[in-house]
Amino acid sequence: MKSTIKISGMHCASCAQNIESSIGKMDGVISASVNFASEKLTVEFNENVTENQIKKAVEKLGFKTADGSVDTEKKEREKEMQSLKRKFLLSLALSIPIFIISMILDMWFGMSIPFKNEILLILTIPVQFVVGYGFYKGTFTALKAKTASMDTLVAIGTSAAFIYSILVMVFPGLFGSHVYFETSAVLITFIIFGRWLEAITKGKTSEAIKKLVGLQPKTAIVIRKGKETEIPIEDVVVGDVILVKPGQKIPVDGVIVDGHSSVDESMITGESIPVEKGKGDTVIGATINKHGSFRFRATKVGKDTALYQIIKLVEDAQGSKAPIQRIADRVSSYFVPAVILIALLSFSLWFFVIGQTFIFSLTVFVAVIIIACPCSLGLATPTAIMVGTGKGAENGVLIKGAEALENAHKLTTIVFDKTGTLTKGKPVVTDIVNVGKMNKNDIIKYAAILEKKSEHPLAEAIMNKAKGKIPEASSFKAIPGYGITGKYGKQDILFGNLKLIKKNKIVIDDIEEKVAQLEGQGKTTMILSVNKKAVGIIAVADVLKKNSKSAVERLKKMGKDVFMITGDNERTARAIGSQLGITNILAEVLPEEKEKEIGKLQKSGKVVAMVGDGINDAPALAKADIGIALGAGTDVALETGQIILVKDDPKDVATAIDLSNYTIKKIRQNLFWAFFYNSVGIPIAAGILYPFTGFLLNPMIAGAAMALSSVSVVSNSLLMKRYKK
Repeated sequence: MKSTIKISGMHCASCAQNIESSIGKMDGVISASVNFASEKLTVEFNENVTENQIKKAVEKLGFKTADGSVDTEKKEREKEMQSLKRKFLLSLALSIPIFIISMILDMWFGMSIPFKNEILLILTIPVQFVVGYGFYKGTFTALKAKTASMDTLVAIGTSAAFIYSILVMVFPGLFGSHVYFETSAVLITFIIFGRWLEAITKGKTSEAIKKLVGLQPKTAIVIRKGKETEIPIEDVVVGDVILVKPGQKIPVDGVIVDGHSSVDESMITGESIPVEKGKGDTVIGATINKHGSFRFRATKVGKDTALYQIIKLVEDAQGSKAPIQRIADRVSSYFVPAVILIALLSFSLWFFVIGQTFIFSLTVFVAVIIIACPCSLGLATPTAIMVGTGKGAENGVLIKGAEALENAHKLTTIVFDKTGTLTKGKPVVTDIVNVGKMNKNDIIKYAAILEKKSEHPLAEAIMNKAKGKIPEASSFKAIPGYGITGKYGKQDILFGNLKLIKKNKIVIDDIEEKVAQLEGQGKTTMILSVNKKAVGIIAVADVLKKNSKSAVERLKKMGKDVFMITGDNERTARAIGSQLGITNILAEVLPEEKEKEIGKLQKSGKVVAMVGDGINDAPALAKADIGIALGAGTDVALETGQIILVKDDPKDVATAIDLSNYTIKKIRQNLFWAFFYNSVGIPIAAGILYPFTGFLLNPMIAGAAMALSSVSVVSNSLLMKRYKK
């Protein structure tokens, strides 16, 4: 069993690590992964434990759990932001007079203020213990779990300044005369401000989900007992007939039973051109009906609709953890204890070894404790993943997990299935060649007269090409492997391959070369004979999708090897390949053998993506390093593909790879700055510059820098919203 649990109350990557470690040790838990940015625990477990027990274990650690729905998450995030805002405003209101009295009036202007220390103490207590209560709670929770977190660092740093100031007041001669209430108060203000900004920016990383949820209409007009009734969308059931008027959103998924219109599906597929819809066509919930009016029968409602599946898929992807994040997680798990140790060593070095004053050494201790922030490390990867998967969804590229998003840029080889992926999957008439005096319209008409009664797959292509009312044939006969024969009036008609024509001893010497030429282009040719005389040739082929050639060209420019795999014969496959510019052809491959061909490429050292329609290509999609399925409408595609191209556009394969490159670039930037910040900040806070420049980092500046480091990492990830494919 697998479950995603929403968690609130985490303040840093160490909190996430603590939950992950504790839950991972529970009996019955197979794996546990916490995403700090999305604030979700993804846990896989067996029958030895229940989801409720896991939630209780999380709450025992001092965190809150929720159902993880989008609405609940939105309410929880808004509640958290409001709470942080109130705390910040209270802290700011008290810290301003504290700062004015301590720094401006006392230190800068040397003014003597009656009861100065007592006033500062009264103003600082609410900041330290009301606004800062969460830091103490987090520290206590971490200690129970025998670990430490960012809360531990803040609690130790601010408490050190606060307690020292109390000691100065109680024992003025022993500990000096200057209090440091302003250090404690201003630090807490900066940190709370940073967390408020962080909550706001983290909320923006999941805007893609909010947009998707907002697409769904709230009501539907159903026809029950012959009457039109407007009901909430939650009350629609499978089988309901629903009326959709011009300009309305389609409530759920279904099939049109009456009427005709054009539908704007851009919010689901990204395709800007409205799609013509008529009886028998499927419609997707949340898409917009343009001009006509129609009725459709609901086939999927609630959690089964395409929109919900997409929302769930994007949610899961945003909550998943990328392999590259393990570096930051590993560092974060050792980070807080290491920082406390560095702070203690710095204090000891300056006070006991170098012989600096207690105040100097305490300032160094507090600055080291405060400037060290594992939050930026914890946010570096997941925020970029969240924005990356969101941008993918906006562009019709659904990425099912962080691992797929990270690994797509490593691909060296792209293997395309032919039918339904590079081609439309539906044969169409491509050529009509008149041999005698009969015109092309009559050639297709005579062929359609016979094909009207045929069940052959190519019959549909002939019928679609023929115009007007098609008469009935008499004496119709299908000859498997050859073609069809029949009568129309007094005329004997034959329509089939060369074998059928030769069997009936019809002279075709002058057209065999043309037939060979068309078949050399990968087309199926059929010859029409009327009254023992060949009158025309009709060629049928599965034509390429509009963007197939440009998709191959773009991938080649990116340095990727492109293969085409198909069950077609070598000649047909080569003909299609030549149109696309693909020279790596795997022809006459049965569906069950496609998986083996992918395996062969992988054994040769290639990192392989398989691109297919998600039905007969399922084993190959699963075998490939990354399976890319075209069409989010098929359940199999959603199951087997790690990346789903909603628009059925092969060009989006390159978009997925490009987005992966862009996301990894942002993650590396974030990790670099997070590591760089701590690598530079901690030594400066420890006083490394003091012997050379006389510069000692003020803990208040350290607090501001710490708060801004997390915000800068999230902001850098948010810049990804500018991405254009």
